[in-house]
Amino acid sequence: MAAPTLNTTGHWIAGETVAATGETIDVVNPATGEVVGTVPAGTAEDVDRAVRAARAVQREWADVDVAERAAVVQRISDGLKARAEDVATSITAEMGSPVTFSRKVQATMPVASSRGFAKIAADFPWTEEIGNSLVVKEPIGVVGAITPWNYPLHQIVAKVAPALLAGNTVVLKPTEIAPLTAQLLAEVAAEAGLPAGAFNIVHGTGPVVGEAIAGHPDVDMISFTGSTRAGKRVSVVAAETVKRVALELGGKSANVILPDADLGKAVKLGIGNAWINGGQTCTAWTRMLVPADRQDEILEMVEAAAARYTVGDPTDEATRIGPMSSQTQRQRVHGYIERGVADGARVVFGGPGPVEGLESGAYVRPTVFADVAPDAVIAQEEIFGPVLSVIPYRDEDEAVAIANSSVYGLSGAVFGEDDHALAVARRLRTGQVEVNGGAFNIMAPFGGYKQSGNGRELGRYGLEEFLETKAIQR
Repeated sequence: MAAPTLNTTGHWIAGETVAATGETIDVVNPATGEVVGTVPAGTAEDVDRAVRAARAVQREWADVDVAERAAVVQRISDGLKARAEDVATSITAEMGSPVTFSRKVQATMPVASSRGFAKIAADFPWTEEIGNSLVVKEPIGVVGAITPWNYPLHQIVAKVAPALLAGNTVVLKPTEIAPLTAQLLAEVAAEAGLPAGAFNIVHGTGPVVGEAIAGHPDVDMISFTGSTRAGKRVSVVAAETVKRVALELGGKSANVILPDADLGKAVKLGIGNAWINGGQTCTAWTRMLVPADRQDEILEMVEAAAARYTVGDPTDEATRIGPMSSQTQRQRVHGYIERGVADGARVVFGGPGPVEGLESGAYVRPTVFADVAPDAVIAQEEIFGPVLSVIPYRDEDEAVAIANSSVYGLSGAVFGEDDHALAVARRLRTGQVEVNGGAFNIMAPFGGYKQSGNGRELGRYGLEEFLETKAIQR
């Protein structure tokens, strides 16, 4: 896999690249420390220009027949598929996802989600009759999208595709950590026939560009994915103009292994979903809840499974865990590992310290803690790295109570006899639950309870987020 050349890009406003006029932000490869690109450090003035471009074309785009809007979204999907290797290469360089994961997940999910949105357009209930009322679904207007670095293109497309299909126009602030695939999407969208101004990109930081989008009076909706802390700030800023706000925030998901589970399967999938994308996944199952009287047996399986997760160069196809997305993130994760040790949790795999031979990159040692107290810091706070807390429970009611004892409620899992596991899944206060390894469904609603956010993404529910509902009485 060839290393990408330096990629210097500008904003994308009204169908044109707008070069930086002031400071720029370096995009750094976390495996090597090398600069692989630069983007502008945008300003409130850049945001205003992009919003005006989006507003100018919004009515025209909304008036396009929904079948043609769906066709444009389908062509965007096709264009992303054709450039899948470019997407994978860029994401591996920008934020360190192992190349195999970038190819199988990072590059394919945006293709699948946009294709899914295009397909549901024909059968979506754009109008409905209720008694003497005609209920119609209409675009909200201009949507501001603010997206994170862990799945940089997927999170963009999960917002942009349904927003455009609904007839809205979009102003995007991608993460400054991994912003380069956003330009690729802009090029693909233009080639797909999207009118200039319908999709705009303003690069920059959250405190400057993100807040300018959230507070702009001509932005009708904010769709944000990121940390709970940042999401709270977005909500506060957006409240001044009473925008609609959809938030997909943090998680601390529990994997409940019941006594009647297939332990081998539960552990194998449990480790895989805890450390997916290096643990830098909001749905990661970072708490493994196990029957207390079988903890030692399960820990032996956990250690054996963990040993198969090779840490290394993300361009090596054998690597399963690459670097953290940045040195800042490496320091954060390492700090949590040290905190777990200080608080008395038992290290059964990994632990503090550098990864041998990889001291110069943003690497951490994948770590498993046992005998973790349910209220411990490492069991309550989102770490966003390859750190698993194994928590013993005495009975099923306690397992459910522990699983629900988080401020988050984004995802989770239950392993056990099918009907038994389903019954426990219904008791979990979380937006998604996988029972016995049920596959992720790109068309199912995705979102959280509690401080994991509000609203839903993907599929029909994700489209509805970007529509207003009007009742016309006749």
